[in-house]
Amino acid sequence: MSDRYGRRPVLLVCLLGSAIGYLVFGIGGALWVLFAGRIIDGITGGTISTIFAYFADITPREQRTKYFGWVSAVSGVGVVMGPTLGGLLAKFGYSVPMYFGAIITLLNVVYGVLYMPESLDKNNRLQKITFVRLNPFTQLINVLSMKNLKRPLVSAFLLWIPNGSLQAVFTQFTIDTFSWEPALIGLVLSIMGVQDIISQGFIMPKLLIKLSDAQIAILGMVSEIIGYSLIAASALFSFYPLLIAGMFIFGFGDSIFGPSFNGMVSKSVDSSEQGRIQGGSQSIQSLARIIGPIIGGQIYVSLGHAAPAFIGMILIAAAIPVLYKGTHVNM
Repeated sequence: MSDRYGRRPVLLVCLLGSAIGYLVFGIGGALWVLFAGRIIDGITGGTISTIFAYFADITPREQRTKYFGWVSAVSGVGVVMGPTLGGLLAKFGYSVPMYFGAIITLLNVVYGVLYMPESLDKNNRLQKITFVRLNPFTQLINVLSMKNLKRPLVSAFLLWIPNGSLQAVFTQFTIDTFSWEPALIGLVLSIMGVQDIISQGFIMPKLLIKLSDAQIAILGMVSEIIGYSLIAASALFSFYPLLIAGMFIFGFGDSIFGPSFNGMVSKSVDSSEQGRIQGGSQSIQSLARIIGPIIGGQIYVSLGHAAPAFIGMILIAAAIPVLYKGTHVNM
């Protein structure tokens, strides 16, 4: 949609939909109302892909990955502040954080209407848009069929599956293995959010001086393998310092993989295709994060606490040569 009508209107509609979704979820009162709120938010959930397409339009090609890193760093600020603020607001009622989220999102809409310019020139827009192009499943197939993107997307899919699994089982893992309290779990996750900000906002620009996007992505994948190995060892030896070290190394890898991968994807197409490519990439990531928790939960219960981390090591190790061959990396 944004390739045809521009980034600004699509982004504003997505934000408005999220605000309505938060409001409906906050009203609650029945299970179907909660589902309705999440469905509304999901249908209009193209905010992230549209933001990346927007930045792809306004940034020079050679600096695009750096700016993608800054976007991710700003998101990290939200990850750190959101849970803390939500916890404080929940003291006044469980619906209050949702109402607050709706207000903040509506303020973003107002700001966008008043001050945000359009980034996609009319001369670079698609002349028409078809139903086939709007079909998300067709878009997934089309994006994966692009020769220069197939291997990078497959490698990212293999990485995102265990990452989704880790997010799903992490809290239960720390409770079962180390008897951590919720406050300690929240503190560790908040510290990791700060690490994301530092890695993406400050370390990433330094790496881009020396390394290509593909090389940084592979460095991130190797870091994640090391992180997973320490997480698995922490379960085997019931030694939580290994978990903390593993999470930080994993977090570093994850924080540099995302911007570098988005940079590779963005640089593979021209401005008229940015929305489609970013949307397709986000759809693949969402699919992996649906599959990951389902598989990870079953593996955790059936094979033990360390098993999801071992699976993560295997999948990412398999993903590295796929990305290597797909990008012709010079190491």
